[in-house]
Amino acid sequence: MTSRPLRAVTVLAAAAALSVTAPTAASAHASRDTDRRTPGIVTAWAGAWNGTDPRALGALFTADGTYTDEAVAVTFRGRKEISGWKARADSLIANVHVTVRATRVEGDRVTVRAVYSGHLKGAPKPFAVPMTTVLDLDAHHCRIESDQDHYSLATVLSQSGLPADWTPPAG
Repeated sequence: MTSRPLRAVTVLAAAAALSVTAPTAASAHASRDTDRRTPGIVTAWAGAWNGTDPRALGALFTADGTYTDEAVAVTFRGRKEISGWKARADSLIANVHVTVRATRVEGDRVTVRAVYSGHLKGAPKPFAVPMTTVLDLDAHHCRIESDQDHYSLATVLSQSGLPADWTPPAG
């Protein structure tokens, strides 16, 4: 049978060992994946996409921020152009919606796994496709310096019931 003083020393030693390793393990987890804790800028970004005011998206960027939609190979610079892109998307797609599924934070970079959905105006059916977005943030993590959206345009068109060579109307 173990004596009380020896048991107390064993418990204290175990607690000390855990307190030394616990912050390291917690920090390692936080830097890898934050599925349970979405950064505020990501919540605001998704809210801006899901909202109806195009300026709300532009306001999340630094003055010289860039927004790249890799699927359609376009890049916009500055808040005004980025707001214009959101307005254009709203004019072409009914019920544009971004549903955040997971986020991963690594320094000033946040990777967002999401579902991008909506209904291209004039298309027979709506779409809902997986999307990955990479957000590079400013030093204070309160504005977006760069946004790169990655999703399959071919899948959007296929789900929408449109031909692979469909292009949006000019405007």
